[in-house]
Amino acid sequence: MVHDIDDPLMLWAAEQPGARFWIRPGAMAVACADLCRGDRVAIHGDPAAVAALLRDEVLPDVGPSYRPVGGEQLIADVVGLSPQLKVAGRFAWMDVAGAVDRKQAGRWLFDDELPGVTALLDEFFPKSYARPGGNGVYRWAGLHDYDGTLLAAAADAWTTPAVGFLAGVITHPAVRGRGVAQAICAYVTNELAAGRNRVALLADYDNVAAISAYRKLGFDLRPVAAARVS
Repeated sequence: MVHDIDDPLMLWAAEQPGARFWIRPGAMAVACADLCRGDRVAIHGDPAAVAALLRDEVLPDVGPSYRPVGGEQLIADVVGLSPQLKVAGRFAWMDVAGAVDRKQAGRWLFDDELPGVTALLDEFFPKSYARPGGNGVYRWAGLHDYDGTLLAAAADAWTTPAVGFLAGVITHPAVRGRGVAQAICAYVTNELAAGRNRVALLADYDNVAAISAYRKLGFDLRPVAAARVS
């Protein structure tokens, strides 16, 4: 039934290892522990039915560490019906169906090259959800300078059979604006697109440059939001 829903975020959550489901008339919820370094409940359906499902069944079962996530308007409506919830943040779900027709560069990294990714993240993207060795982070691609310096990296993380997921995109500041990030993202996107419905990522609304770059690759944007127990 989940696979019949035209909601890539819901499908992505439903295919995560250990996902738990609640399906009621007009409402669906999927709880995933430690997804993108947090406990999440993906929601779908009529706001009143979803609010009742969260209040009566899901949140009493999973506990307050789980944050409902879904379409921005759905989250706003559910929070309006749920005194125990507050909007925790708004962000962009971006996805593309199939490979992208852009210049690509990079390769999958070997394990002994991952400390270079960690160092790049520590210095320039410490808030990245994806990190080498993290739960659900499967592999990293990198793009190097002629002298072997790591210029950019991106992860295949929390990917499922239907939805490839791109995360942890980092570019050294010295080469930003030169198409390096777009090239590594094109490489990972095309690698993940093979045999899947689409490739997706999450981006902060205030990262205008990143959202613009993903749009140029062909990614569409869907406003999403998260709530938390207040």
